[in-house]
Amino acid sequence: MGESPFLYRIMPAVALSTLVPGESATIVAIHTEGPLHQRLLAMGFRTGKPIELIRRARFSGPLQVRIGTTDILLRGNEAEKIMVKKT
Repeated sequence: MGESPFLYRIMPAVALSTLVPGESATIVAIHTEGPLHQRLLAMGFRTGKPIELIRRARFSGPLQVRIGTTDILLRGNEAEKIMVKKT
C-alpha cells in the first residue's frame, strides 16, 4: 500500500543536512542571500526540484547531493539553509 498524498502534504520541512545517505526529498525553500543564493540557483537548486543525499564526508566534511544527473558537494552550513520535504 502506497503513502497517502495527504500525509506527504502535512510532513514538515527539514534541513537538507538532516537527511541520511540514500534519502530523497523535494526542495521547498532556500534560505540564503547574495552570492550563495545565486550560486545555488546556477547549480540547479530550485523550489520543487527533487534532490538526493548521496554521501556525507567524515569529520563534518561536505555532503554530496544529486539534483537530476548532477552531483554537487555542499558544506554542512549551506545544507542547513536548504529546506526539503522527504519523499
